[in-house]
Amino acid sequence: MASQGKKLINNPNDVVTEFIEGLVETYPGLQYLDGFPEIKVVLRSDHVSAMLDKVAIISGGGSGHEPAHAGFVGEGMLSAAICGEVFASPQVDAILAGIRAVTGPMGCLLIVKNYTGDRLNFGLAAEQAKSEGYKVETVIVGDDCALPPPRGIAGRRGLAGTILVHKVAGAAAAAGLSLDEVAAEAKRASEMVGTMGVALSVCTLPGHVTSDRLGPGKMELGLGIHNEPGAALADLQPVEVVVSHVLQQILSPETNYVPITRGNRVVLLVNGLGATPSMELMIAAGKAVPQLQLEHGLAVDRVYTGSFMTSLDMAGFSISIMKADEAFLQRLDAATKAPYWPVGVDDTFSLLLGNRPPAKIPVPLPVSHSAKSDESLSRPQQLSKQGYLLEVAIEAGVNAVIDLRDNLNKWDGRVGDGDCGSTMYRGATAILEDMKKHYPLNDAAETVDEIGSSVRRVMGGTSGILYTIFCKAACAQLKANTQSPVTSKQWAEALEASIAAVSKYGGASAGFRTLLDALIPASAVLQERLNAGDDPCSAFLVSSEAAVAGAESTRHMQAQAGRSTYISSDILATVPDPGAMAAAAWYRAAALAIKNNQFHE
Repeated sequence: MASQGKKLINNPNDVVTEFIEGLVETYPGLQYLDGFPEIKVVLRSDHVSAMLDKVAIISGGGSGHEPAHAGFVGEGMLSAAICGEVFASPQVDAILAGIRAVTGPMGCLLIVKNYTGDRLNFGLAAEQAKSEGYKVETVIVGDDCALPPPRGIAGRRGLAGTILVHKVAGAAAAAGLSLDEVAAEAKRASEMVGTMGVALSVCTLPGHVTSDRLGPGKMELGLGIHNEPGAALADLQPVEVVVSHVLQQILSPETNYVPITRGNRVVLLVNGLGATPSMELMIAAGKAVPQLQLEHGLAVDRVYTGSFMTSLDMAGFSISIMKADEAFLQRLDAATKAPYWPVGVDDTFSLLLGNRPPAKIPVPLPVSHSAKSDESLSRPQQLSKQGYLLEVAIEAGVNAVIDLRDNLNKWDGRVGDGDCGSTMYRGATAILEDMKKHYPLNDAAETVDEIGSSVRRVMGGTSGILYTIFCKAACAQLKANTQSPVTSKQWAEALEASIAAVSKYGGASAGFRTLLDALIPASAVLQERLNAGDDPCSAFLVSSEAAVAGAESTRHMQAQAGRSTYISSDILATVPDPGAMAAAAWYRAAALAIKNNQFHE
């Protein structure tokens, strides 16, 4: 029977901000940005000097996993941690604030756990930061070994192995490596680590009732850190048996999740999930080491045991195994001032309370806000030819989406949650309204950026984030070219960059039954026709036909992204993908508008 969980808290809505306040009071080497409640960012108090000649390392995600991620902020690990609400991805504005606060000329690396919300929000923030002139790279960590290789693009979940990636990246940055070098080391570390968790109980969110899903005498293998169901429910077994099962799962040659074979050197991390006593964690570690050595033929070079990435008050533990070499061991052994890394913590700040830095500092404003004049972000009194064509193309595209609303909802009702048309309608109407007021139509890059801002303001869900990423990437590509007006080839390159960004952060590619199945063939045909010397308007029009054909072809595709993943192929065959049809509609309408108005003076 479910009951109200007991918590030592005040208002459940304030737990994250009050945690941050307590954290910086405890560790004077940490600060937070003064942007509560929307912006919850913990950063190094020496970040100003660090950002001058070092790559910044930024991570974060939903709260409830403490000490991750804020407890690993400090010299030699993270430069900043972005905290969302409990089990909820942080907002894009908070991530951007963190990037602006700690990123200097060397750039920053975002380390992101593989969850859709984190991927999309950090991805959008990265694109926005790039458009502001920051150098940003991203590494996605998916170290979960509990579930079979997933269907579609969801991928493996990010778990406690992420902490080892933080340490490798932080040490590489502290050593003065370039952004590309730091990102390469972090990516390699993410590919060498595997994790699996075992839970004896589910956790209780602040203000919620405690679930009794597991029942007495049961344990769940592969339970996620957000209470997601695991791979299997089993009878409780002695820890030695549990550890053996976990190690076999991580090191299984059938799944080949980690490239570890007999004779390799490894690092072991035993992680408590929040309510597991140190005694039990040490017992698990003590059983894991000899099993790794004797049963799997591995040399265990380092063992870290404690609570690194928890799930509130969940009882249980996870085990992470990382393939080690001298380079990784050097990074793991490097000094750090991150308060929750188990070794090498420097308490210098604690000894200097008289010179303690302030607990919080102001939220930084984007450089672009101060650099842009009001005139540059307002509708010009006189439109250039390019400005006029841009206006008619935008107007035609969004009106096509508006006219398609009911059909989009109908199709989405068959394969999704039935709101694709309504969501796209909100974005389209916002673009129309904002264009009349302040789109700087004579500046193509800024106009595309403003379209992204309109979409981001009103469109919810995955579609809103993906279209915002699309616009931010196009804007960045257009800004990289200094020619005015923008050439047809540059527009084609911007489309290609947008598709690449959506694919990178959303995970989809051609054939996944998404909007990209309309845009990828359109981009290919556009490039092909322009390279063949076709008139740009004709090339655009022909490419729009490819977009429509690509969208229609989604009827014959098995979904590998979104809610459609769970729909049978028989049902999917009755309707095209709504997102692809919407993309084809606006693209085709824009091409026709350009063709019909190309001779306007």
